[in-house]
Amino acid sequence: MIDKLSIRGARHHNLKNIDIDLPKNAMVIISGLSGSGKSTLAFDTIYAEGQRRYVESLSAYARQFLDIMDKPAVDSIEGLSPAISIQQKSISKNPRSTVGTTTEIYDYLRLLYARVGTPYCHKCDIKISNQSVETICDSTLREFEDQNILILAPLIKRKKGTHTGVISKASNDGYSRIRIDGKIYNMDDEIESLDRQQWHNIEIVVDRIKAEKGNRARLFEDIQTAVDVSEGETLIHSESKEMTYSQKNACSQCGTSIGEMEPRTFSFNSPFGMCKSCSGLGTRKGYDPELVIPDESKSIVDGAILPWGKDMPADVRERLEFLATSFKVDVDKPIEDISDYQYFRLMHGTEGPVDDAFMLFKDPAYYGVIGMIQHQESRANDDTASDLRNQFVRDVPCSSCMGKMLRPESLAVKIDDKGIMD
Repeated sequence: MIDKLSIRGARHHNLKNIDIDLPKNAMVIISGLSGSGKSTLAFDTIYAEGQRRYVESLSAYARQFLDIMDKPAVDSIEGLSPAISIQQKSISKNPRSTVGTTTEIYDYLRLLYARVGTPYCHKCDIKISNQSVETICDSTLREFEDQNILILAPLIKRKKGTHTGVISKASNDGYSRIRIDGKIYNMDDEIESLDRQQWHNIEIVVDRIKAEKGNRARLFEDIQTAVDVSEGETLIHSESKEMTYSQKNACSQCGTSIGEMEPRTFSFNSPFGMCKSCSGLGTRKGYDPELVIPDESKSIVDGAILPWGKDMPADVRERLEFLATSFKVDVDKPIEDISDYQYFRLMHGTEGPVDDAFMLFKDPAYYGVIGMIQHQESRANDDTASDLRNQFVRDVPCSSCMGKMLRPESLAVKIDDKGIMD
């Protein structure tokens, strides 16, 4: 094993044909006068060569997602491993920036998970694989039973451009209808030119059909046509919902599909990867349990729940008693002495956590203390509602992704039982 980094003939920028050996497994500090070549040796020579060797070992497809540095002016560097560089830079104002994105380490992680990650279903927790047309057909009949549906073949998925060639080819291939950005056109209609600077989605309308067992043979043929045209995917659309099915990476039990895994699948800056509830931020404005119960040495009876204190309204007391009974919480016991499970259920009930846009289809008690406060806010006058928000609301982890910023399908892809956020 080489225990040193041997650099010979380094003459990049202002380096004068430098030969130097640097020990491995040690912290090495390069010092010198301004302009003496410290950064050139560290960043433009050693790091540039390490990064270039690593990136050039990847496929041509993978390389398009990574910046490749120029080859440095050096005769040889021996003992060099793949390298990363953390440079001094100002703090990014992008709220989604992390140490991983700022140092660009996350670019490599996204590429790694896209190429060798194993997708699991986030609902069933089983490994997912390619779906057959027959499986897609069965799932469609189950999920859209007795509904009128459209069978769509995706051609363009969120790409900029006018896409005139794609539309012309679909017309020449004999298809009579096409859906562009959610609107259906007949091919005989005059379709306005698309804005080349905007993202667009384009799908061929293969058929309109009722999802019932009597139409299974026709549905099978439609789905086969759709996956052939789109190279493996089909969209099933009804008035109530739309589902994507894929011959690539789909759950055999529930039909959940992650589609083809790409680096953008794991990007919280991209609509293809970000959590839809928090738009990839990982946090949302919400009622914070630590502000609602700031002093856990108190019991519920002693006024631990700050918005209500000891003199709580009768309806609140009744709902709290329901919660306490449901989860065996002793209302005379300090909050710090109840279990983590009891604390979570006390705060969020059986239906929580909830977000700011939730609708109470059940009694607020089913959503715990947080749901009850939100219910109270929705019925209060403007001043009272504002006081509640100002006192008890702050940025809290998103209840959908639990602060991990990605959609559940992306988080369920694993390498050695670890997701990309792990």
